[in-house]
Amino acid sequence: MTATQTRSRLAALPKPALWIIAARFKTVSLSLMPVLAGSWLAAGQGTWRVDVSLAAMLAAAAIQVGTNLWNDAADAASGVDRDDRLGPPRMTALGLLDGASVRRGALAAFGIAVLAGLYLVALGGWPIIAIGLASLAFGYLYSMGPFPMSGLPFGELLVILFFGLVAVSGTAYLQDVDPLAPQTLALGLVIGLPAAAVLMLNNHRDRAQDARAGRRTLAILLGQTGARMVYFGLLLGALALAGAMWPGWTLLPAGALALWLGHAMWHWPVSARLNSLLAQTAGFQMLLLAGVVTAG
Repeated sequence: MTATQTRSRLAALPKPALWIIAARFKTVSLSLMPVLAGSWLAAGQGTWRVDVSLAAMLAAAAIQVGTNLWNDAADAASGVDRDDRLGPPRMTALGLLDGASVRRGALAAFGIAVLAGLYLVALGGWPIIAIGLASLAFGYLYSMGPFPMSGLPFGELLVILFFGLVAVSGTAYLQDVDPLAPQTLALGLVIGLPAAAVLMLNNHRDRAQDARAGRRTLAILLGQTGARMVYFGLLLGALALAGAMWPGWTLLPAGALALWLGHAMWHWPVSARLNSLLAQTAGFQMLLLAGVVTAG
């Protein structure tokens, strides 16, 4: 489907639907799973708090939505998103949403994250302030600044850190669970590795477009074979760690999905067809956490 055809098809949708697409709600689960993981650890110790879980989920989701919206507007302004884009449609680049409005929407999402974060700060103090400020900075600098992080080769590492280790440990800390305990850190990696696989998949698909824009993502540096191997390795690493810490047959469905995803990533050409694997990779993360919770 050409960009003109995509634009015509999407133009028939109501405006709220365009905002949902721009916010990329299909993968917002990536910000919710670490909160659920940390809350599960707290429940196991009898310290789970519903208010903390809800506030943390709201803050995390709002940061991810804000980052996605800002990225939608920023990549259109910088010329990265063009008509030959292989990834899911971007509303600003297609002219379906105004860039200034999308940026205001991103700031509103960040504002919601701050409000939810203030409640968490009242409970957790300065460590939560540090986590919140770092997360907001990551959301902004991902697409903005002189060296946007979306074009650098350590994006996957940052995703493992923020969408895995920090998010799980921060949620655990707020509910009186040791944030540096081996079990907490292991679960942070189990959650963070599949999240990084989603980014690797994105960057693998967009390699040619990103290289033309002067980006140096890890997928560009590794090449097609390397990117495919790292993607599959991230999935298998998460699965292996989960099996070592929480062994059980309940991990088998996630294992089967990992094999399918690895097969598809290895054999499918770089094309828009890869977009269908984004939600499936996020689904692997959810299935893996469900397996851990059941086995644990």
